[in-house]
Amino acid sequence: QVQLVESGGGLVQAGGSLRLSCAASGRTFSRYAMSWFRQAPGKEREFAAGISGGVATTYYADSVKGRFTISRDNAKNTVYLQMNSLKPEDTAVYYCAARLNREVVHTSTPYNYWGQGTQVTVSA
Repeated sequence: QVQLVESGGGLVQAGGSLRLSCAASGRTFSRYAMSWFRQAPGKEREFAAGISGGVATTYYADSVKGRFTISRDNAKNTVYLQMNSLKPEDTAVYYCAARLNREVVHTSTPYNYWGQGTQVTVSA
C-alpha cells in the first residue's frame, strides 16, 4: 500500500508561482512513475505532468509546458511540481498519482494510488 500526501496549494494572483509537494510511503518509490493530474470544476481530470521511475524522464501537457516543472527526490520519497506564470485557467484541484511501473502514461486509469488533492486557485 502506498500513501500519497499533497501539500502546497493555495490562492495566487495570475503570473505568480506555487510549488506542490507529494510525499509518498513505500520502499521502492524510485521505481514508480509519478504524475500530477488536475481537475477543474465541471471538467474531467487531466494529465498535467509526469516523471518516470528510474531515469526520471519528464513529460508535460502542452497547456503547462514551459511553465511547470516536475521533479523528484527519491531520498525523501517526494515529487514536486513547480508552477510558474500561473494563469486563471490553471485553477483546479491537483492530484498526485503513483503507478507501480516506471513508465508515465497520460490517462488516469493505470495509476494505482492517488492523493487526496490540493486546491490551486489563480485569480485574474
